[in-house]
Parts: sequence; C-alpha cells; structure tokens
Amino acid sequence: MITIERKVHFGHGHRARKELRDGEAKTVPTGRVPRVSRIMALAIRFDGLIRDGVVKDQAELARLGHVSRARLTQVMNLLNLAPDIQEQVLNLPMTSRGRDQTIEREIRELAAVVSWHKQRRAWTCIAGKWAESPPPT
Repeated sequence: MITIERKVHFGHGHRARKELRDGEAKTVPTGRVPRVSRIMALAIRFDGLIRDGVVKDQAELARLGHVSRARLTQVMNLLNLAPDIQEQVLNLPMTSRGRDQTIEREIRELAAVVSWHKQRRAWTCIAGKWAESPPPT
C-alpha cells in the first residue's frame, strides 16, 4: 500500500465552482490601506490627468469630484512632499483594526515645508512616533 501526502486547498473556480488546487492557499493581506496612502495615490492620479490634458485644471477636477476647490488643493499639495516620502506614504503598512496611525493633517503640514531636507527630518520624527506607540484600537 502506498500513501501520498500533499498539501492542497480548495478555491473558487470558474462560475463559483469549488476546485482542488495544488499547494497552499495564497495569503491575502488583511486590513485596509491607510487613508493617507489612498489620498496620495489620488493626488498622483489627478496630476497625471491634468498633465495628459484629460481635465483642464484643478477647478474642473473639483467640480467632477463634487469636492471643494480647497479640499482638492489640500490633496494636490501632497505632491510637494519629497519623492522618497511620497513613496513611503504610498507603502505604509495596512491598518488591521481601529484608526490609521498616520494622520493626513500631519502629512499636509509636512508638505507645507518647502525644504525637502527639513521634510525628511520631520518625517523621521513622525515615523519614529508610530514605532514607539502601538496602533490605536
């Protein structure tokens, strides 16, 4: 008698049929993308739409998005962050529960600083604060 051992998992196939698949189930990241990361991505997308001529200007984007021009300006000002900080904001860890550790207001204040060198120093302080305190519940 021969015994074969193998790891398998059942997944949803075409038209919601169960399928037997080889290997282990893929791990899906739990949690949600922090709000400030989504807003940063939106700012980059909006900038691309303006550059490509899809929309005329920020005022048109505000009208299309049903937001005030002031709010759109707040979002677009995130593009004033140093490129490496923008990348780190986009890659913030997922929020598993509770409130996000990163607060948009702090990032907007950071974007108001003209010097990228000063932004980076302030970003280090902000990121260090998150490492010291556990995420809020």
